[in-house]
Amino acid sequence: MPSDSLESASRTDLLHRARAADITGRSSMSKPQLIASLRERDRSAWDEERETRDQRGGEVEGDGRRRVGARVEAFRRLAEARARGEMVLLPRMLGGNDRRTHVRETVREDHETRIASGDVEAVEKFDKLARSVFHFFRGTNLLFYRDVLGEDARMPTVLGLGDVHPGNFGVMPSSDDVPVFGVNDFDDAFYAPFTWDLKRGVVGFMLAAAEKSGLGRKKQRTIAERFVRGYIEGIAAYATDSTEQDEQLRLDNAPPMIADLIGRALRHSRSEWLAATLLDEYGTGFRADDELVPVSSRRAEFQALVDRYVRENEVSVPARAGAMRVKDVAERKGAGTASLGLTRYFVLIEGPLADGTDDLVLELKRARRSALVGLVPPSEFEVDGQGDRIRHAQRVHLVNGDVFYGSVDLDGHSFMVRERAPYRDDISLGSLSPGGWKEYAAICGRVLAHTHAMSDENGLIDYDVEPAIMDAIGGHDLFVDDLVRFAEEAVARVRCDHDHFVADHALGAFRRVDVVYR
Repeated sequence: MPSDSLESASRTDLLHRARAADITGRSSMSKPQLIASLRERDRSAWDEERETRDQRGGEVEGDGRRRVGARVEAFRRLAEARARGEMVLLPRMLGGNDRRTHVRETVREDHETRIASGDVEAVEKFDKLARSVFHFFRGTNLLFYRDVLGEDARMPTVLGLGDVHPGNFGVMPSSDDVPVFGVNDFDDAFYAPFTWDLKRGVVGFMLAAAEKSGLGRKKQRTIAERFVRGYIEGIAAYATDSTEQDEQLRLDNAPPMIADLIGRALRHSRSEWLAATLLDEYGTGFRADDELVPVSSRRAEFQALVDRYVRENEVSVPARAGAMRVKDVAERKGAGTASLGLTRYFVLIEGPLADGTDDLVLELKRARRSALVGLVPPSEFEVDGQGDRIRHAQRVHLVNGDVFYGSVDLDGHSFMVRERAPYRDDISLGSLSPGGWKEYAAICGRVLAHTHAMSDENGLIDYDVEPAIMDAIGGHDLFVDDLVRFAEEAVARVRCDHDHFVADHALGAFRRVDVVYR
């Protein structure tokens, strides 16, 4: 609010504004005190909005007087109102040109820095999203969650994955350097109602089954049902036997489909993987190609960074990592869907043999604020910091996960750190039969249940999660039907949104950001 507007307002008007801003102690304040409190509230809201834009990619343009348009606080207020039970207009209720404009503004807002900087990979990302409805869904998480803002406030809170879809489950290293299967992307992890992960998951499975395997609506619905029932079965089991703290899906105990995946991932040795995909012909550093751009001049800088990362994350360095000596550094290009265009580095750590056959590769990826921030129903469960939040989620969700998973600050930004292992792999979705899709969906539902069950073991939740979730689910058939009907509506909306995006992209809509002119 402009200063002259505050100064000229009556005390009664100021009290109304203070009530709307939820300023405590307002009734006992004098007019100057009310003005000062409202100004401070405005400054705090602007600072928080600016921080959110910075973390998710936003920035103030040019001379500082023209700022990029953002609706973070507006959606936060809507989410809080809906969580209180108030009737609010949800973006998913919009249609026609209003919805098209909303899609455009949200995509621009979510990619502000990448658009404003003219990042080549941002253009590549938009091209990728335009070619595929499923990739569009994967790359527009903020758009999805603004449609469910404040929803399910009465439901039990868990540490959610934040971006559940069939491509975010896979094989990765455990703390013992043994391949395990589980959730493998924690970028948007956040404390939220347990139903939020399920809602994104059912939509993701239906879209992927349609696009990757050409399955029709009836089969998509069956696959979505199997995903939800797999989740329910998992939660019910953990509520009864409390085995979640010890459970890992390994080669010796995984279902046949997952055991086959782990077995295939183990076919290549570390030395073969390094030589075939990453190292130069001498094994002394990274090769240069379209995906890897060596920046060997920064070795000393990254050595200091790695040393600090080990200290700050209290990493128990295994013998296979030697002295954590940095051999080389490279920028990683073209990786990811949602994160395409965010800075990534590969750091080559010399192994004990020092001959290029047993080196380790650490990946550093710039972390952003979760898409769920300000949209979930308010709760006391929240983790500050971007890389710290992602590290927290990995350590909660996985039993004895990657020992190198952590976070570190670089160039003024938060980066998450993890190991790139030779056996990191995931299911080829396009090769799944209808029966394979149902089996895989049920497995992933059970895996998601395990991650949620860990919320009160290693996470911040201070009550027994599994019985609370089972009680909230109630009748299984109705719960499943509710989620699948939600998914069918959401899938139709994603397809329509994709059409809007494709049309706008062809017209050059994502070459610029929305700027506030007055």
